[in-house]
Amino acid sequence: MTAPTPSPRHALLRRIIIDLAVMSVIGVFLAIIGPFGSIAAPLPERLVTWLGFAWLGYACYRPMQAIVCWGERALALPRWGMLTATCLVATVPMTFAVLAVNMLPSGEWRWPGLEVLVGTYFSVLVIGSAVTVLFNVVQGRPAEAPPAAAPMPVSQPAAPPAPVSEPATIPAPTAPPPLAASAPHPLLDQLPPELGSQIIALEMEDHYVRVHTMLGSALVLMRLRDAVALVGEIEGMQVHRSWWVARGAVEEVLREGRNVRLRLPRGIEAPVARAQVAPLRDARWI
Repeated sequence: MTAPTPSPRHALLRRIIIDLAVMSVIGVFLAIIGPFGSIAAPLPERLVTWLGFAWLGYACYRPMQAIVCWGERALALPRWGMLTATCLVATVPMTFAVLAVNMLPSGEWRWPGLEVLVGTYFSVLVIGSAVTVLFNVVQGRPAEAPPAAAPMPVSQPAAPPAPVSEPATIPAPTAPPPLAASAPHPLLDQLPPELGSQIIALEMEDHYVRVHTMLGSALVLMRLRDAVALVGEIEGMQVHRSWWVARGAVEEVLREGRNVRLRLPRGIEAPVARAQVAPLRDARWI
């Protein structure tokens, strides 16, 4: 019996708990080594300060991941370029938070000089960018290029044994084999029955895959490459890091300058990565 698939809410809560645990470990590590002159403070004070900064940094930087995924999926923007831009933006509120915390002992807020402001910004940027890269490298990306899926073997009923050769004996007709029960499908079985079984596209959404059918769509907790491997019997192609499209579902090819999009049923539009334009043209999709 397969374990039940966790709901999106439970999966999100589990991910946040794991992320905060990782950030706590990073905060303790920074408290021990005492970077940027904090080593002069007592260890308990460093622990409280760096743990607070770690959790506050998570609140500033982690939501940017959703913007990165959206920009990559909807606008076909490069992932690491988006990560760089979002780190630069998220460092601004984090810098003011660090300055505010450092001014708590004095009990008054005063505008820091330009040198202090720029120095704090770059110090925060170094740590925030390093942690962001660590999360993206260690956790991996759910939309890696899928390996070539081997064709799924089709089970054949065993052939009846050959009758013993007897000149005067006519073999009795064999009864047709009973119809085998339909095999479970790891992907379709997670979809609501009202969506049917005609898959037209797969779309990555963070750690989930949105399965689009002719009748609707639903989220499945699965990596894109694993979902693509499960629809290997359908002719299709991964046209973008975040999209796999069934060939028979393409209704129209849309071009806007160098950008190419595929129009699918129900008004869905799948972006095409520029590196995939030539393979699609060779395969006579466009």
